[in-house]
Amino acid sequence: MISNKVIKKVIDDLKAISKIDLCIANSKGEICATTFNIDNISKDYIIDFFNSMAEMQSILNCNFFKVKDDISSNYVVITKGTTEDCYMIGKICVSELKNLIVAYRERLDENSFIQNLLLDNMLLVDIYNRAKKLEIENNANRVVMIVKPYDDKESSSLEMIKNIFAENERDYITAIDEKSIIIIKDIGQDVCYKEVEKVANILVDMFNTEIMVKAKVAYGTIINDLKYISKSYKEAKMSMEVGDIFYEGKNIIGYNTLGIGRLIYQLPVNLCKMFINEVFEDNLPATFDEETITTIHKFFENNLNISETARKLYIHRNTLVYKLEKLEKETGLDIRLFDDALTFKLALMVSNYMKYMNNK
Repeated sequence: MISNKVIKKVIDDLKAISKIDLCIANSKGEICATTFNIDNISKDYIIDFFNSMAEMQSILNCNFFKVKDDISSNYVVITKGTTEDCYMIGKICVSELKNLIVAYRERLDENSFIQNLLLDNMLLVDIYNRAKKLEIENNANRVVMIVKPYDDKESSSLEMIKNIFAENERDYITAIDEKSIIIIKDIGQDVCYKEVEKVANILVDMFNTEIMVKAKVAYGTIINDLKYISKSYKEAKMSMEVGDIFYEGKNIIGYNTLGIGRLIYQLPVNLCKMFINEVFEDNLPATFDEETITTIHKFFENNLNISETARKLYIHRNTLVYKLEKLEKETGLDIRLFDDALTFKLALMVSNYMKYMNNK
């Protein structure tokens, strides 16, 4: 069904060109959009005309035109007046609506196919048959990307992304839930993750500049067959989740760059608990104050360099040394040493994973 907003835009444009008022009603006599007052035209007039054999009829100094579609949508076009110009504009409006109905139906069919592909809901033979019918190329280099705005109430996100990729008919945009947008991006002959990163950066920048909302982009591996779309989608979903747990500061996360987060994400929770208890005993990371956690992260960011870390934290070098020594007394780990720093870093990541799984 075409939205009333789209119908209103069509008749507003036609009126602006022709100066002729138009009204569109559905087969139940309900008004979808109008440019003039039609109080004198009751529902019964519209329903009776629609159910009649006539394709066009003059009623109450108005022209009535039928737009009939056996599959999805039925409308009645009404022009104010019965002149030749009113007749011509009415027929143009009928043609516009018929074209919109066909376009919307094709888009819905395509969108349904893409969503079933992503969710792995189709048999292999059905994938190739429907792709051929919809004129979607099977063997093309594609990657699935997921865009998640930090503000999940932002309603203009999907339309903005569609506008970005409007020029390339080989790209497909859809949404399976309200929190994220999915793009199946055709990357052409250059099978290169640099190209994917470039697209991801464009998306993040567009969100920042166009609708002033931060967004995170995750992507799977590049595939060259429609049957692997669901695989790339699952990888992109995993990348988004791993990014949320371990790489909170990163806006772009690729499946091929998950690093150690990929390993921890696949560990059993019981094994994680054993490791945390072994490393920290009673001093769990959750019990550390925010200042301590910030100091630890900054120390890791600066490659265990005490002077550089102290400078970034705007504290004296000796103050930082004192904090690190205090941490060593509490945990038994001296993170100034590489082995202890590695253990501590892993333990913090495992702790974040356990916290995420408990909340989930």
